[in-house]
Amino acid sequence: MHIRRNVRQSRSRQRVPARTARAGGVLLAAAALLVSACSAGNSTSSASSGAGVALAALPQATPSTLAAYYGQKPGWRSCGVPGFECATIKAPLDYADPSAGDVRLAVARKKATGPGKRLGSLLVNPGGPGGSAIGYLQAYAGIGYPADVRARYDMVAVDPRGVARSEPVECLGGRDMDTYTQTDATPDDAKETTRLVDAYRKFAEGCGADAPKLLRHVSTVETARDMDIVRAALGDPKLNYVGASYGTFLGATYAGLFPGRVGRMVLDGAMDPALPARRLNLDQTAGFETAFQSFAKDCVQQTDCPLGSKGTKPAEVGKNLKAFFARLDAHPIPTGDADGRKLGEALATTGVIAAMYDEGSWAQLREALTSAMKHNDGAGLLVLSDSYYERDAEGRYTNLMFANAAVNCLDLPPAFSTPDQVRGALPAFEKASPVFGEGLAWASLNCAYWPVRATGEPHRIEAKGAAPIVVVGTTRDPATPYRWAQSLSRQLSSARLLTYEGDGHTAYGRGSTCIDSTINTYLLRGTPPAERKRCS
Repeated sequence: MHIRRNVRQSRSRQRVPARTARAGGVLLAAAALLVSACSAGNSTSSASSGAGVALAALPQATPSTLAAYYGQKPGWRSCGVPGFECATIKAPLDYADPSAGDVRLAVARKKATGPGKRLGSLLVNPGGPGGSAIGYLQAYAGIGYPADVRARYDMVAVDPRGVARSEPVECLGGRDMDTYTQTDATPDDAKETTRLVDAYRKFAEGCGADAPKLLRHVSTVETARDMDIVRAALGDPKLNYVGASYGTFLGATYAGLFPGRVGRMVLDGAMDPALPARRLNLDQTAGFETAFQSFAKDCVQQTDCPLGSKGTKPAEVGKNLKAFFARLDAHPIPTGDADGRKLGEALATTGVIAAMYDEGSWAQLREALTSAMKHNDGAGLLVLSDSYYERDAEGRYTNLMFANAAVNCLDLPPAFSTPDQVRGALPAFEKASPVFGEGLAWASLNCAYWPVRATGEPHRIEAKGAAPIVVVGTTRDPATPYRWAQSLSRQLSSARLLTYEGDGHTAYGRGSTCIDSTINTYLLRGTPPAERKRCS
């Protein structure tokens, strides 16, 4: 997915690229890659499997076995970040058996600043799965959302179970993760295929050894149920929510389970919960090709484009990039990395894909490609790749990629079960993206070796009876293709589709006055956009 980041500021300011649906493993570590579709979870929903069936709403009455959880009062304390408070809220590890133990959820808030009547809490989630909502709140949403919104809402975030501060899943140490991210994800022979499969197995075994119980209970449905406990603990009768990318799947799942408790909900960069994993991965592969085509057209108009010049067709730009990847596959180049890492095909491809999430990164990508292709210096692409994987200069990784796999592999059955199935699907993936298709197809194999069986299946989400929900789609979004927003808006009974005609991942806070004013009006006044409203 992916995921990538969703810490946003306006186009005129420096910003961190969006975290959301993680791309196909990009190429390896994001495992199930695509954010999963609607997951029923074997212990959390009565909905039957099959994309033709809608996720069933839960009873409105709180079960007696959950009363203690719903009656919690947060003990707010200082977070160490000025203006923010933190608390811990408990949720049952297993909703089917609350006596089996608890999960401790980290929650943070920044109280409404005023003036104006307080509208309650506004929960935010940047996606992933695996992105830290608290990190997003403290780095951007709590200080960078429109002042009018922050004046009226308590800005709130909860790290989902298994993520960041909420009992994080861990799989590999830094050195092992370095090896994992450098593994060749486009195997040329049986030996390289075995090496790739072994990398997936080692990653999965590490996750299983770290959290054998929790790993069975990090589904999206369980996290959505956790959000309802947080809502109750905050004292809000309804959930107000802004979710990006995978956060849209989480928000839609909440709406499907608790339609009567939906307040003002924005789902930006929407997922389609009705699709199986293979189709999700294939659609996202096509989405990255669409983004690359836009980059290619822009690149050849610039004087510093190393992939072509004016008049060079996007297809030729893609062939030039593929040829560069092939050279790196045979002969990795230096990066000056303190740990001795060289830039091979895997890290270079990840670096390029990272820049596809945000057109604001295109200049950085051109510079990095120029350094690598013309000066044999891979440092720039390594920086982009490390930012995607959230690796710091000391070689430490956040748990983003671990949680990403844990959630995705539980939410949906694997896209592929064997290497032969991947080989059979390569023509379709390479047609979807001549540049990225092969690598993203192989990245879709990773859940085949997961230590826990998937508990979810594709479902539609209708959320009948919910208040109006705003679904936002960007026409050239690489990670969450526009068709997904169209599909989700058709599924949700109260959805209003808001379209952004442009590039990049997600739309809110990206500089479109039309998008921002429409969403702000909805959040502040409850007035949804007109049917089929489009912005540019």
